[in-house]
Amino acid sequence: MSWKILFFGAINLTCTGFLLMWCSSTNSIALTAYTYLTIFDLFSLMTCLISYWVMMRKPSPAYSFGFERLEVLAVFASTVLAQLGALFILKESAERFLEQPEIHTGRLLVGTFVALSFNLFTMLSIRNKPFAYVSEAASTSWLQEHVADLSRSLCGIIPGLSSIFLPRMNPFVLIDLAGAFALCITYMLIEINNYFAVDTASAIAIALMTFGTMYPMSVYSGKVLLQTTPPHVIGQLDKLIREVSTLDGVLEVRNEHFWTLGFGSLAGSVHVRIRRDANEQMVLAHVTNRLYTLVSTLTVQIFKDDWIRPALLSGPVAANVLNFSDHHIIPMPPSKGADDLNPVTSTPAKPSSPPPEFSFNTPGKNVSPVILLNTQTRPYGLGLNHGHTPYSNMLNQGLGIPGIGATQGFRTGFTNIPSRYGTNNRTGQPRS
Repeated sequence: MSWKILFFGAINLTCTGFLLMWCSSTNSIALTAYTYLTIFDLFSLMTCLISYWVMMRKPSPAYSFGFERLEVLAVFASTVLAQLGALFILKESAERFLEQPEIHTGRLLVGTFVALSFNLFTMLSIRNKPFAYVSEAASTSWLQEHVADLSRSLCGIIPGLSSIFLPRMNPFVLIDLAGAFALCITYMLIEINNYFAVDTASAIAIALMTFGTMYPMSVYSGKVLLQTTPPHVIGQLDKLIREVSTLDGVLEVRNEHFWTLGFGSLAGSVHVRIRRDANEQMVLAHVTNRLYTLVSTLTVQIFKDDWIRPALLSGPVAANVLNFSDHHIIPMPPSKGADDLNPVTSTPAKPSSPPPEFSFNTPGKNVSPVILLNTQTRPYGLGLNHGHTPYSNMLNQGLGIPGIGATQGFRTGFTNIPSRYGTNNRTGQPRS
C-alpha cells in the first residue's frame, strides 16, 4: 500500500511540473487554478500515507491516545492550503481584470484533460480513508447543494442515475468535473471570439468552487482538533448518561466530558459516585458496557460516597478513658513580654499610634501554661479519692455534692464526676 502511494506521488509531481510549464506557456490563470487541484491531490496522497503509518503504530506512554490526531491535522492542513491557493487565484484574477493579457490556447485543452484524467485516476485507485470520512461527515458545500437540486430533476426523468448523483456526489469528483467544464467553455470562447476575459472569469469560478468545497472540511477537522463533541451524538450520549445514572448502586454521574479523538473515534471521561456498599468492579463493568457503544476510549473514575453518618456510642466505656498522667501539662500559647503588649488590646504597642477606638477586655490573654500536679502516687483505677485539686474551689460550683469529698475527675478542677458511666460515687453500686 505504501509503495502504491509513493508511486502515485511520483506521477503527481511529474504531472504537476508539466502543467505548471503549460500554464506559463498559455498564460492562462484558469489552468493555473485547475493545476492547484493537482497539487491538492499530492497533499491528499501524503495524508493517505500518514494514515497508513498511524494504522501501524500503537499507543505509547508518551501518546496514550495513539497518533490518530495526525490524520486530522493532515486533513486540516491540506484543506487550509487549498483555500489559500484559491485566495491567491482570486487576487491574481482581480489584477487581470484591470489589464487582461492574451491567452494562447495551444496547450490549454491538453492540460485540462491531463489534469482531469490524473485526478480521477488517483481518487479511484487509492482509498483515502481520512478524506473519505470527512467528505461524508462534513456539511455539504454550496456546489453540492446546487448539483443535488439539478440531480433530483434529472433523476425524475432518468431514475437510473439516482445511484450516481444522489444523495450527494463526491465533492472532489464534482469539483474536478466542474473545473474541467469551465476550462472547456473558456477554450471554445477564446477560439471563437478571442474573448480573453473568460479565462479570468473561469479562474474566479474555479477558485470559488475550491474554497466552497474545502471550507466545510476544514471546519469539521478544526472542530475535531479543538476536542469538541460531535453534534450528531450529543443526544445519544445524554441518553446513555441517563441510563448509567439509573444503574444499581450509582448515586451520581458528574464531570462527564466527551470529545472526538480522531475520525470516527470518540474519547471520554466520567466520574461516578456510588454507594458505600456497592461493588466497584461490578458498577465499573456496567458503566463501561453502556458507554462503550459510542465511546471507544473511555476513562471511568469510581469513588464511594464519602458522607459518613455520626454514630452514637453505646455500652460501657473503657476504664482508663477518664484517666490522665499524674503530671499533665496543658500547652498554652507563649506569652508576650509586658513591654511589647498593649494592656488594652493585647497587641504590640506603637508609641506613635493613637489609642484604639474600641477595646475589649478579653480574658485569658496573658495566661501562662497551667501545670496540674499530683504529689500522690496512685494506680490508674476508678473511684479513688485523692483530695481536692488546686482549682476545685473555683470550678466545682454546682457540681459537687454536699457532704461528699471531691474525687479525682478529669484532673482539671472538676470534682465528684463519676469515672464510669452508670456508676454513682455515693454508694459505689451500679445503677439499675
